[in-house]
This record gives sequence, C-alpha cells and structure tokens, in this order.
Amino acid sequence: MAQDDPRSTKPGKRSTINDVAREAQVSKKTVSRVINQAPFVRQDTRDRVNAVIKELGFVPDPQARGLAFRRSFLVGLIYDQPSPTYVVNMQQGVLDALRGSGLELVVHPCNRDSGTLLEDIRNFVERQRLFGVIMPPSVSEDERVIALLRELDCPYVRIASVALDEPGSMIVTNDWIGAAEAARYLADLGHRRIAMVRGLTSFRSSSVRGKGFVDALAACGIPMDPAYDIQGGYTFESGVEAGHALLSLPEPPTAIFTLNDDMALGVMQAARDRGLELPRDLSVVGYDDLPMAARVWPNLTSVRLPIRDMGRMAAEKLLAPMRGVDPAKLEQPEVHPALVIRKSAIPFA
Repeated sequence: MAQDDPRSTKPGKRSTINDVAREAQVSKKTVSRVINQAPFVRQDTRDRVNAVIKELGFVPDPQARGLAFRRSFLVGLIYDQPSPTYVVNMQQGVLDALRGSGLELVVHPCNRDSGTLLEDIRNFVERQRLFGVIMPPSVSEDERVIALLRELDCPYVRIASVALDEPGSMIVTNDWIGAAEAARYLADLGHRRIAMVRGLTSFRSSSVRGKGFVDALAACGIPMDPAYDIQGGYTFESGVEAGHALLSLPEPPTAIFTLNDDMALGVMQAARDRGLELPRDLSVVGYDDLPMAARVWPNLTSVRLPIRDMGRMAAEKLLAPMRGVDPAKLEQPEVHPALVIRKSAIPFA
C-alpha cells in the first residue's frame, strides 16, 4: 500500500476494524462477521476482507469479539462420568474439532445427584458466556438440563445411546448393537452360564446395553438367569465387588460381560484374587474399548465405542452454524459399536 494513499493508516499506528472496513469497502459489521466466521457472507467478500486483514496486520481483540457477540469463545464440556479415561478421550476428540476455530475448551464435572445441579450449570454457562455446550452421558440424558440450556439460549450437542433430540443436536451411539454382538460372540464360543454386570441406573446406556445383551442371548436360546444379572457402578471397584459376588455362586458363570471396561478390569482382578486363571477359568468381555483394554493381560475383548470420534463429531455439529452449515446435514458416519476380539474370552471347554 502506498504511503501517500489517503486511506492508509499512519506508520506505527495499530490498524482498527474501521481501517479494515474502509480498505475492503464493506461495513464494520461485515468485517466482524468475517472475523467470527459467521454465515451469510459471500465468499468473494470474505476473501477480500481477509486479504485486507493480512495486509494491514490487523489483530482482533478476543475480549471485544466476545462482547460484540455476547458470548465468549469457549465451548463447555459438562459431564457426570465415573470413568476418567472416557472423559480424557472425549476431550481429545472435542479439541480435534476445535483446533483452528478460535474456540477453546473448558470442562465442568458435575454430580447429577446434587441438589444444586441446575444452579451450578446455570452459573457455569452464564459466568463463562459459553459459545455452546457438549454433553456425554449421563448428563446428556437429563431433560432438566436440556430445558435449562434452552432457557439460556445456549447451543448444545448431546451424546446418548438412543436419539433424544433433533438430529442437529444429537450424536447417537447405538449401544444396543454392541451389546448384542457381545452376547452372540459368547454364545458362539459355547458359553451357557453367562453373567452381566450392569452400570449405574442413572445412565440410559445401562438399560440399553443390558437390553441388547439379554435380547441377543434369548435369541440364541440362552435365557438370562436373574442370579447372573447384577448391578455395578461403572467403576473398577464395583467390578471387583460384582466379580466376587458372581464367582462365589454355587454355579459360577463361565463368562462375564460388563457394561464398561473399568468394571471388566475389576472382574478380572476379582478372578485373580480367587486364584482363577484367565481366560482358562473365566472369559471376560467389556464395553467401550478404552486404551487400557489392549494393555492389560490377557488383552481385553471389548465392544469398541469410538469415544474420541464422538467428541469430534459433537464439536463439529456445534460449530456448524458458525460455518454456515446445517448441523443436521453434516456428512458424518453413524456411530456403530463393534466387537474387538482379543485374548480375554475363549471357547468353553
């Protein structure tokens, strides 16, 4: 740009949004829309504004951007999840999608049993002026939380085992499918005394996965013995307790399916505590296929749920309107759980 151009900024003076608007021959509002990647800006206009921004070396003020849009550039991950590994994998997926967007992630653990749950979430959303919220199970299944977010006009995407909302606000994990595959696999291995350790009753996945497993066993001609159907808590410790309870039965199961991997590891520990050899004396199958499944011995056979991908997909849906895309029309593969066969389950001898 020539120094004698009357439209140019003075040497050493920091460029402003007004300078960008003048040089690009657009309104200040249009420049703001381009900076914030808002929809409804023609591509040629967007390119022209971005070229001027680069030429002038204009750097937007993040605080001013947030004030202008009445929101910060923060995405909240609200969760009530007993498995820390699940949460870390989910965070990694969200960060994969946020990279390069100008948005950052802030996490908010909560307790659905708390009497101040809604108040705590309200304070979190309002204090951070969140751009939007992502919720994995089980908080994603709480309709009180959804009603609150709608009241606050806070965009959200929730992840759940079944469809609970409009497609643009949902990632459905189809948990029934994975549990049914695990049941058929154990039946095909010749097991008949097959037990199941359920998760927390507050998680819809516990009932959905449990139903998939029981239904598939019944289709294989194996009714679920009530003595083999027990409650866990989605934690390692609850898996240990459940394992001891099942293995102390007069006729203990030859195979145990747990509704997450943490409990599967607990069951394996209980078996070792009782002097059993795995998998010779007991076959174990988990759910989620967390990284630890491939690192223990015997390597854990588990239903793979692509948790990192689920976090990425949820974040992409949240970002879609900012990019002028209908989130319900994103070309994303559905989440289909799949059994990953390793060494922890073998044919019944």
